[in-house]
Amino acid sequence: MSDHRSDFRQGRLTFWASIFVAVACVAIVAVSGWREWSARQATLKSSETDMANLARSLTQHADDTFELTDTVLNVLVGQLELEGTGPAAIAKIQTFLSRRKAANRIRAVFIYDETGRWLATSEPLDFAGLNNSDRDYFQHHRAVADRGTFIGHPVRSRSGGQWIITASRRFNHPDGSFAGVALTTINVDYFLQFYGGFDVGQNGSVALATADGVILARSPDNGYTGRDLSSTPLIRNLRERPVAGTYYFTSPLDGVRRLSFYQRSSRYPVLVVATESEDDVLAPWRRAALGRMAAVMGLAGGLAVAGLLLVHQLHQRQKMAAALVAKEADFRLLAEQSGDMVMRIAIDRQILYASPSSAQVLGWAPNELVNTSALAGINPADLARVEQTISALMDGEAEEARIAYRTRHREKTEVWIETALRVTRSAQSGDINGVVAISRDMTEHKDLEDKLSALAISDGLTSLANRRHFDERLAAEWDRARREGAPLSLLLIDVDHFKSFNDQYGHQAGDACLRSIARVLAEQARRPADVAARYGGEEFALLLPNTDGGGCKQVGEQIRQAIQELGILHAFNPPSKQVTVSIGGATHVALTDKADCASLIAAADKALYAAKESGRNGLVMSGQIIAWPGSIRA
Repeated sequence: MSDHRSDFRQGRLTFWASIFVAVACVAIVAVSGWREWSARQATLKSSETDMANLARSLTQHADDTFELTDTVLNVLVGQLELEGTGPAAIAKIQTFLSRRKAANRIRAVFIYDETGRWLATSEPLDFAGLNNSDRDYFQHHRAVADRGTFIGHPVRSRSGGQWIITASRRFNHPDGSFAGVALTTINVDYFLQFYGGFDVGQNGSVALATADGVILARSPDNGYTGRDLSSTPLIRNLRERPVAGTYYFTSPLDGVRRLSFYQRSSRYPVLVVATESEDDVLAPWRRAALGRMAAVMGLAGGLAVAGLLLVHQLHQRQKMAAALVAKEADFRLLAEQSGDMVMRIAIDRQILYASPSSAQVLGWAPNELVNTSALAGINPADLARVEQTISALMDGEAEEARIAYRTRHREKTEVWIETALRVTRSAQSGDINGVVAISRDMTEHKDLEDKLSALAISDGLTSLANRRHFDERLAAEWDRARREGAPLSLLLIDVDHFKSFNDQYGHQAGDACLRSIARVLAEQARRPADVAARYGGEEFALLLPNTDGGGCKQVGEQIRQAIQELGILHAFNPPSKQVTVSIGGATHVALTDKADCASLIAAADKALYAAKESGRNGLVMSGQIIAWPGSIRA
């Protein structure tokens, strides 16, 4: 009886032990399966984050590139619409383009008239007789009145034969009709070389495409430039999708299942798609998962090997830690191979890390920058702005910022730097512990902006202000004079019988004559607010803020006498037989809100007409000169 009871107890113990072992094994397998699924999802999520960061960075790079083309096109279109496409205007633009240095981003610049004929180019080639009216971008601008920049599909360059991306703008005649196209081109190889610097795995890819699905550049290339993917689900439903997002698909180009992140540009009709092969992403996870599942099955087969399983788990964790270290090393390698300078800045503004590119950007080796102040060397005029931006990031007011400033270079006097800043946080507490700064040298870009700005407001022949800049200054000074109750005077100067001078002595002599008169006007514009401008043809203008009628008359007479004293021979200008000018002057004040600066121009123009009618070589002041009370600086 006792033996049966003992057997029964042993049977129950065996049963419950079996149940326990079975439940434990099922639980272990279930928990392990859930864990592996979570690990798989975490691996994919990590790769999605990497692809998102890469796509955003490359989208910013594309935006910066097209923004540079926008700047060049804006200046060229403004110049063409201001000065037209006559021989002199085109010669000036051709001279400017011929002096343009070759750049990695913008390969070449072209100007075409309304028939597609080449007018000017930065390429050193003979373009006589060439015509681009058959190009899609030219036909687009001829058919569509939109003035914005048009990014076209990639084409083969007629000047070099390579694949290029076109960015173009339309310019018009004064009556608003189509006058031609200004075009900038970017080598597809520029994007391919840049994208080739990023590690996206053996079967990964990076692609830049138009919003309608035509590939502009793809790395690896494999001859996919210009391929139309408008029928793919991503492009077909692009307008219904958010501007950025994760996207899993099987590539129609090579049949590889890919994990990707797409990012549409907020400024241009392009998008970037950064992808990794799903098999490549999950390969490390599969290898690790198989090992763990084998260990779990071994545990289910015999709980006695728990110690060995623990060792195996420790070994697996060591492998995972090594993988994390390797991944961190990969990111460091990316930073150290980048042409941009990467710095890690602590809360106290000390530099914790600087990439090797610091030697190229600032002239200082990384070890010379570490443990020094990140604010050292910044131009005093920009220092407060930079400090304010960093403080805002450190205080948590923003996650990222972008700022341009001047700073000292070891070998050069000073350089312009553009820096993108992003906060970093402690892995334990989540508190902000510094910022990461990615900087690039923008000196050449800034110099080009300054030169283009100067060209936009000055007259090419005389170096005086052009008509557009004069109109802007006149409106501003008129508003200021009305607010302050101050007088505003204007002199309009016209060269007497200038057409006869050109016919007799030639246009080169005419240009020299206009430059001599411009120098006289520049000498008379002595105060910072005075504006000497070429008003049109042989007509000049001198704007004299805070100057009453007497002062205006005095300056006008000085100009007339100085030009006569130049002694420039003019046989068809009797009786002096020298170059002379007729001058009309006016002084006005806006007495009512209805008055505008056009009344001042009209009064001066009327006086100029009277000076010509009176025999020329004279000064006539407008009969509507207003006497101003008090002491007026003449």
